[in-house]
Formats: sequence, structure tokens, C-alpha cells
Amino acid sequence: MCIRDRDYGYAELNGFFSLIPFLFIFLIPAMTMRSFAEERREGTYVLLAIRPITDWQIILAKYFACLSLVLFALLPTLVYYLSVFQLGLPSGNIDTGAVIGSYIGLLLLGSSFTSVGIFASSLSKNQVIAFAIAAFICFLCYTGIDAMGKILSLQSFETLFNNLSINAHYQSLGRGVLDTRDVLYFLTFDVLFLSLTRFVIGGRKW
Repeated sequence: MCIRDRDYGYAELNGFFSLIPFLFIFLIPAMTMRSFAEERREGTYVLLAIRPITDWQIILAKYFACLSLVLFALLPTLVYYLSVFQLGLPSGNIDTGAVIGSYIGLLLLGSSFTSVGIFASSLSKNQVIAFAIAAFICFLCYTGIDAMGKILSLQSFETLFNNLSINAHYQSLGRGVLDTRDVLYFLTFDVLFLSLTRFVIGGRKW
């Protein structure tokens, strides 16, 4: 099947990039739910706690380990982009800048969901509970904030909730424009939930 126009080629990928965040809502909590919950249940976290490493080193090690899995999960999807790229008429008839921006948005979105999953795993010894908490928070942050803005239907509130919404910043990156405000939002989101994880872990030590 040949893709005859640039807009149609990206429209095909646009559906793909719209679906992946909902897969992340369930996939990433499933990957992170064991990070602290399993170790606390088995008692192996004590072995980490008594070693000469800080809480932040433990948290960041688990965070980047899970984030690397997200990155490896995204790599095979490049085949989809290459297929559309090669099937274009002429070849390469696709908005590569928007695709690159969407992949950057997916990676940043995955990093935010990973930080949520790490935090949820630190709250409970039960993996299923950690998964449910993480999936709920991810779903709420991705779709709930937008919905609240539409329900209130006031321009000022809608603008506020759009600025707080992960989905709005992800869609902004998907347009192919790398805005520092969007990147800063995702980084701030990561730091917030990793700091909450540090607070939970530090409180349990006492």
C-alpha cells in the first residue's frame, strides 16, 4: 500500500502516537510495581538500606533501570515509522520533524509515568496495589485534568488545567516544536514524584 500524501502518512502515525500513552498507563505501572513493593515484602530492601549509598542513589537507580526498559520498548516501534517512510510516494513523504517530536514526547511521558510508578511502589508491599495506584494516578494526570478543565468550562480554569495537563504538553511536543516549557514541565513532574518517593522511604526509616 502506497502513501500518496504527507498529511495522510502522518495521520496514520498520529493514531499510533495517540494510542501509546494509554498503553503506557498500564505497561509502565506493571514494570515499576516490583521496584520497592517486592523488596519490602521479601525483606531484601534492608540489604540496600544498610549499604553506604543514599536514598536518592537507590531511587534513581530503580528509576533509570525502569526508564531504560521504556526506551527499549519504544525502539521496535521505529519499524512502523520506517515502513510509512518507505511506502510513501515519493519515498520519505512524511513529516519527520513531527515524528521526532512525538517520540521525544513519548520518552518524556514515559519518564513521568515511571516516576509515578516508583512512587506508588514505595507506598505498599503489595504489587497489585502498587500497580492499581500507579495506573490510577497516570490515568488521572493524563485525562482527568483535561476533563476537569472542560467540566468547569471557564476560560481561565480551562487554561490553568491545560497548563497542568500532561496530555496538553505531550500534544504540544507532537507538533514537532521542542518547547523548553514542555520539557521543563515533564522534568518538574519527575522531580516531584521522585521527591515524594524519597519522603516515603525516609519516613519509614524513622
